[in-house]
Amino acid sequence: MLSFLGVRPIAFAAGLAFALMALIGGFSTIGAMVSEPEKPTAEHEFHLAPREADFSFNGVTGTFDERQMQRGFQVFKEVCSACHSLKLVAFRDLQGIGYSEAEVKAIASQWAIETPAPNPETGELATRKNLPSDRFPAPFANEIAARAANNNAVPPDLSLMAKARHHGPEYIYSLLTGYRNQVGFKNKDGQELLREFPEAKTPAGLHFNPYFPTLNLAMTPPLTSNGQVQYTDGTAPTVDNMARDVAAFLTWTAEPKLQVRHQAGWAAAIFLLIFCGLAWGAYQNVWRGVKH
Repeated sequence: MLSFLGVRPIAFAAGLAFALMALIGGFSTIGAMVSEPEKPTAEHEFHLAPREADFSFNGVTGTFDERQMQRGFQVFKEVCSACHSLKLVAFRDLQGIGYSEAEVKAIASQWAIETPAPNPETGELATRKNLPSDRFPAPFANEIAARAANNNAVPPDLSLMAKARHHGPEYIYSLLTGYRNQVGFKNKDGQELLREFPEAKTPAGLHFNPYFPTLNLAMTPPLTSNGQVQYTDGTAPTVDNMARDVAAFLTWTAEPKLQVRHQAGWAAAIFLLIFCGLAWGAYQNVWRGVKH
């Protein structure tokens, strides 16, 4: 009993000392923040939020525009697929944006990169033509090859890019159309980047883009001129349209069931409204003869 009573004051003193140290540390941190505020950085002052873009799938009633999806796929095929993979999407999934089974078979068999597969006779690694059931093959054999071809940067897979970034479709659209000349670039407050932050000069091999979090990225501007991709539906192949279309396509690859979710949500909301009405009617009927 005596030993127990002797431990309690020691534990109390230790707890009090710990609390005092934490309090002193907290006040020291606050004092340092007030006396030495954090210095602004180029990324904080000059990074731009994604531009607004009016996509058909925005909002709770939004739907995918199949023609836009197909144009976006064409941009991915002719421009983006040279560096970026789409490893979570199979060729047969393209039927979800309006391609027929025959068209999907043709797209798969004619794809520039074939699927790695062992030779059935020798066992040596070879390639074969793609099947509709195959996923889109990666443009590089491995990470080393990807780095060697892209200034030591590995191009990210684009399957889920629209979900991996905040305001994904708008981010992709803004990034593709956002390459700028760093010299003379100003923010909304009129500050000039290189005058305020001369150390932020874009290093050799990188490209300035204020929509990218660090302002500089290894990817060269992929969409450089109007008419780079020839649309077959009569849409003007401007850089803006091509960026918007491929952003829409990558939204579909990330959320192919978006329309189904919208429809299910409306069905659930209507069901709940009807159920609430029936429940209220049943309540009134059951308690009709009871006086309050």
